[in-house]
Amino acid sequence: MKSQEGRVRVLQNFRERSKLLRGIENYRVEILEANPGTFILPKHCDAEALFFVAKGRAAISLIREGKREAFNLQTGDILRVPAGAPFYMVNKDDHEKLCVAKLIQPVFTPGHYETFFGPGGEDPESFYNAFSIEILEAALKTEGDRLKRLFGQQKQGAIVKASKEQIQSMSHHEEGGSWPFGGESSRGPFNLLKMRPSQSNEYGRLHEANCNDYKQLQDLDVAVSFANITKGSMEAPFFNSKATKISLVIDGDGYYEMACPHLSSSQSGEQHYGGGGSEERQSGPRYQKVSAQLRRGVVFIVPAGHPVVAVASNNQNLQIVCFEINARGNERYPLAGKRNVINQFEREAKELAFNVPAREVEQVFQNNKQDFFFPGPRQQRQGRASA
Repeated sequence: MKSQEGRVRVLQNFRERSKLLRGIENYRVEILEANPGTFILPKHCDAEALFFVAKGRAAISLIREGKREAFNLQTGDILRVPAGAPFYMVNKDDHEKLCVAKLIQPVFTPGHYETFFGPGGEDPESFYNAFSIEILEAALKTEGDRLKRLFGQQKQGAIVKASKEQIQSMSHHEEGGSWPFGGESSRGPFNLLKMRPSQSNEYGRLHEANCNDYKQLQDLDVAVSFANITKGSMEAPFFNSKATKISLVIDGDGYYEMACPHLSSSQSGEQHYGGGGSEERQSGPRYQKVSAQLRRGVVFIVPAGHPVVAVASNNQNLQIVCFEINARGNERYPLAGKRNVINQFEREAKELAFNVPAREVEQVFQNNKQDFFFPGPRQQRQGRASA
């Protein structure tokens, strides 16, 4: 969906990308970009939506339980928009584009959702036009000629330019507020970036919110996190116990690496599946390195249990927002740094697992005293060279 004033991009269904992603096939990712001083036309969707404001300032109005609820939004805000709730938005900034990342959970057809425009005309088409003129005349008590004019004027698309007066009018009627430090009773936005970071040092910062922080996440069983990795730095390799991460690069560039047992080197990275019957393995699973360059707009998936690491380039910070599916009861296990899981093993377990003396294991896994964010590979090499 695209107009002169902005666009909406919807990522391909995850199941269509790979059968390995069928566990999250009922989720979609949508990205809204709107020019300064624009209006996003009213609509509703047959899907639950979780908004994250990646950039810009906006105002949103929703219709729920027969009342209009209006909120101002800023960078870092999270907002849940229930399925079927009509809403509209304005980009109230005069200079900056609005960018909103959305996690979509369809409620009718798994993995597929539709957008319904009531107000509209030819572009976007109004769903009122699907009804017969006799029905509309009776329902709205208005002559057909007036109805045809009303539902035939809009031809500018779903995102249109608005005057400063119109923007100001819709921005100054906030009937609910941002709740930056706890979504206990609020259905309004929750600002993730105003929370105290769960991890922070000179190499990066991590903000996280779950249903204990923002109650609107509870029914969705989703957590949201935002990582800002300092240029030249990396996050610790880790894995999630049960949550699958849908990660979107907001800004910067870098790369990621992931260990995956589902890919076979003999098939050049193509998916493979076992046939019927049983199979006795002569050894443990084999792992392929999955890696890709990261830049603004790239989405990558990290399934539960899969070890992963992200590294920022030396040019700029790498900023990533993550929607974590199946978040309830999830635990993150670091694989390096002072809290890494190997350090929790008994000495005998270390010796038996690695087939070397425990002190050698400890010399490696206790060597990095940093916590979660570290100097990246190039910084490490430079540090060793200067030493």
